[in-house]
Amino acid sequence: MGNWEERSTSARLSRRSILKSAAAAGALAMASSSGLLSAGAQESQPKKGGHFKIGIGAGAASDSLDPATYTNSFTELFGKTLHGYLTGINADGKLGGELADTWDVTKDAKTWTFKLRKGVEFHNGKSLDAQDVLASMNHHRGEQSKSAAKDILNAVEEIRADGSSTVVFTLKEGNADFAYLLEDFHLAIMPAKDGKADTSGVGAGGYVLDNIDYGVKGSGKRHANYWNSDAAWFDSFEALSIQDVTARTNALTTGQIHAMDRCDLKTAHLLERNKVIEVLSIAGTQFYTIDMMCDAAPFDNPDVRLAFKYAVDRQQLLDTLLHGHGQLGNDHPISSTNRFFAKDLPQRQYDPDKARFHLKKAGLTDLKVSLSAADAAFAGAVDAATIYQQNAAKAGIAIDVVRESSDGYWDTVWLKKPFYMAYWLGRPTADWMFSQGYAANAAWNNSHWKNARFNELLVKARSDLDDARRLEMYTEMQGICSEDCGEMAPVFVNNVNALSRKIAHNKIGANWDLDGFRCVERWWFAAT
Repeated sequence: MGNWEERSTSARLSRRSILKSAAAAGALAMASSSGLLSAGAQESQPKKGGHFKIGIGAGAASDSLDPATYTNSFTELFGKTLHGYLTGINADGKLGGELADTWDVTKDAKTWTFKLRKGVEFHNGKSLDAQDVLASMNHHRGEQSKSAAKDILNAVEEIRADGSSTVVFTLKEGNADFAYLLEDFHLAIMPAKDGKADTSGVGAGGYVLDNIDYGVKGSGKRHANYWNSDAAWFDSFEALSIQDVTARTNALTTGQIHAMDRCDLKTAHLLERNKVIEVLSIAGTQFYTIDMMCDAAPFDNPDVRLAFKYAVDRQQLLDTLLHGHGQLGNDHPISSTNRFFAKDLPQRQYDPDKARFHLKKAGLTDLKVSLSAADAAFAGAVDAATIYQQNAAKAGIAIDVVRESSDGYWDTVWLKKPFYMAYWLGRPTADWMFSQGYAANAAWNNSHWKNARFNELLVKARSDLDDARRLEMYTEMQGICSEDCGEMAPVFVNNVNALSRKIAHNKIGANWDLDGFRCVERWWFAAT
């Protein structure tokens, strides 16, 4: 177990070294399939001013400003707008310091020491210190915690302050990507009060909360004493929860809002014809899945799983379901934007004959199964299931599409039915994605899959600081997933947003939607 004494005598790696080595493995490259850039996007000199309004296709009356409770893009946007984080991923996909100015890590990747940035002030006037970081992190820890970030911090053995401006994390096992995990939108740094984190929305981000009506709208104004002089260009902002995509689109085209998320892919081409609208189609980490439970017949046979993988026409799904706004998937969760993407792994194609071959190897000539689907899984999930039904029939597989109720789908179908539709937002690093969704004991292991070699490599790759060795291991792991796992990943889905050409921007980040949920901080009004 790494501790402070071991750290002081070990060879340490600076943040610059880490960026050049394996911790940079999760870096995401920005990619745009639309190729559209507004005139404003070319501006090199942002300017301050104006009131920015954005429509978000999420939000609920049960939402909260407590970062531990963030479950949708509305609250996640507020998290990255109101708060500061120890680290951040920029629009080029590279990790950098935010509230942590620099950091060191021991050679075993177990002990991480973060030096806090000087001159950071919270919205309430309090200066940032180590106790704020401890209170913020401990807010997600403990047996009683229900935080969505609890799994991330379960890897931490101890967090302690070393003076007022240094925080030391000791991990239970080495993790070369730990600095990446600290940019998770749940892990906001909040001011400490009596040893507890203030969860009221007071942060150290670019904007101060003005008011919020959960499930309806929220607003804020620029933080006058924000430490980052190269961000937060708008005077103020307003985010509106507009769940209906037609209503969001109408609000944008009539000038009621300046931007919207989650364009309707069926009509995105019409928006592209509008000269005053820019459509951003950004390749990221989100992907749709078809899950087979590996502990339930017939999916407990690996040849049956391969038969089902060869029986899906990925190109048809990309063309008809996503209308080209995505990329082909290869039955593993690592997208082409990830540094550890296995680019030489052969792309699986639709092949009914190979599907029949694997059915025969499993001792079957034909097969009939039920596939649970609802559009709660993802927009168009029922249509996707129907397309798959038609594809699979040519391979001797009869699929009965069961149209489940969208209400309660995630309680009654997900992780329970033997064959069902789902999706992943994806994660910025390979280890993060594999650990949360594919490790043997992961809570969100959608197909109840266990593979000894995969889990052995997962542990080894996590603590290795050599990016060449990690690439070899992650490449093998993607191949194992593609061949053996019960989760099919037929397509990766672009983040498709639209904005008025009155809005200017530079490169768009792909680690999360809406420019890494940093659109309010990074965008500005174009000169007219």
